Amino acid sequence: MKNYKIAILSYRSAPFSGGQGIYVTELSNALSRLGHEVTVYSGPPYPNLNSKVKLEHFPGLDLFSTFNFYDRKEKFLKKKNKTFDDYYEFFVTLFGGFPEMRTFGNRMSVIDFHNNYDFVIDNQSLSFGMIDIQKHIPFAEVIHHPVVIDKNYELQYSNGIIKKLLIFSWYSFLGMHRKVAPQISQVITPSFNSKKDIEKYLNVNSENIDVIPNGIDTETFEPKSNIEKDSFRLITTASADIPLKGLDFTLNALSTLKDIYPKIKLVVIGNPRSGGHTDRLISKLDLNDRVSFKTNLTKSEIASEYARSNIAIVSSLYEGFGFPVGEAMACEIPLIATNVASIPEITSEYAELIEPADSIGIANAVQKIFTDYDKYLLKARNGRIHIINNFSWLVIAQKYESLITRKINAHL
Repeated sequence: MKNYKIAILSYRSAPFSGGQGIYVTELSNALSRLGHEVTVYSGPPYPNLNSKVKLEHFPGLDLFSTFNFYDRKEKFLKKKNKTFDDYYEFFVTLFGGFPEMRTFGNRMSVIDFHNNYDFVIDNQSLSFGMIDIQKHIPFAEVIHHPVVIDKNYELQYSNGIIKKLLIFSWYSFLGMHRKVAPQISQVITPSFNSKKDIEKYLNVNSENIDVIPNGIDTETFEPKSNIEKDSFRLITTASADIPLKGLDFTLNALSTLKDIYPKIKLVVIGNPRSGGHTDRLISKLDLNDRVSFKTNLTKSEIASEYARSNIAIVSSLYEGFGFPVGEAMACEIPLIATNVASIPEITSEYAELIEPADSIGIANAVQKIFTDYDKYLLKARNGRIHIINNFSWLVIAQKYESLITRKINAHL
C-alpha cells in the first residue's frame, strides 16, 4: 500500500491525562510504524511523540496553563501583532467560555495542507476552519463522542443557579459543533454507541460516519510478573472532578467495603481539584487514609500501578471509548465496569459489568471477585487476548489506512 503524508490536528493533547492526548500520540505512532509520514499540529499541552513523528506547535495565548486572571492578562498584553482570534480567545475565556477549538481551527484553516499532505485528520475540534480545510484535501473529523453529553451530566449533578450558568458559559462552543458536524463529509468515531449519539445530537448522516475503535498499547500495558500485588488494592482512573467519570460511586462503594476488608484501599490515576468536590467527599466518608492519587504518570508507570492492584474499576456514566477499560484488560487485571455506552463493545464477556451510578453494585462485584479470585484471573487472561486481537494499535492503524486510501481515491 502507498505511503502517505498525513497531518493530524489536535487543539490540545495532554500526554498524561484525558484520552485525546493519548489518542493523538498512539495513532500518530501507529501510522508512522506502517511507513506513513505523520505530522501533528497541536495546541498546548503538547503530546509526547516518537522521533519519527513531527510536531508543529500552535500555542495561541495558552490561557489555560493558568487560572490566575493577572497571569492571563499578562499573556494577552505581551502578545505582539494581535489578531481577531487573540482578542476572541482572551475575552471568551474571561467570561468563562472555552474558545480554543474555534481559534485553533481558524489558525489551521490558513495552512497550505493541500500542497504538503495527502490527508488531514482533525481530533474533535469540530471548528469552522475544518469546513474550509475539507474543501481542498481529503479529510476526516474524529468525534470521540458528542460533548453535549458531558454538559448534560454536569448540569444533572450540579447544584445552584450560578454553577449551572457557568456550565452553560463553558459549553458555549457546542453551538459551533452543531453547525459544523452536519457539514463534515467524513466522520470517524470509536464505537457504535458514539455513532448513534453523533447522529442523534449532531445531526450527522449515518452514511458519513465510520466506526474505527481506538487502540490499546498492548506492548506497554501488559502483565508484570516481577511486581508483587498489594493486598486488597483497587485502582480506577478519573482525569478530573467531573461527574461523567462516576468516581463518587466508587468512593461510596469503598466506604461500604472498608468494614468488610479492613486493609482495602483505592488508587486513583488522576488529580482532583484541591478542596473540590472529590476532596470533600473523601473527607466526608472518612477515606483519607484509604485513597491515594497518582498524577502525571507515564504509560509504563500506569501499567505498574495496575500490576500492583487486585481489581480495576471503571465507574463511568458514559464513555465514547474508554481507554482505562482496554488498558486494564491488557494488563490482565480483573475488571469491574459499567454496562453503559461503548464499554460493553470493548469488554465483551471479559469484565464484571454493573449498572451505572450503582455504589452497591460496585461493592457487590468487588466481593464477588475477591471470593473467587482465581476464576476472575482466568477471565482477565482471556480478556488480554481479546484486546490484542481486536484493539492493538497495529490492527486499528490498518483500519485507518484503509479509510484514508478510500477517501484519497474518491478525491482523485
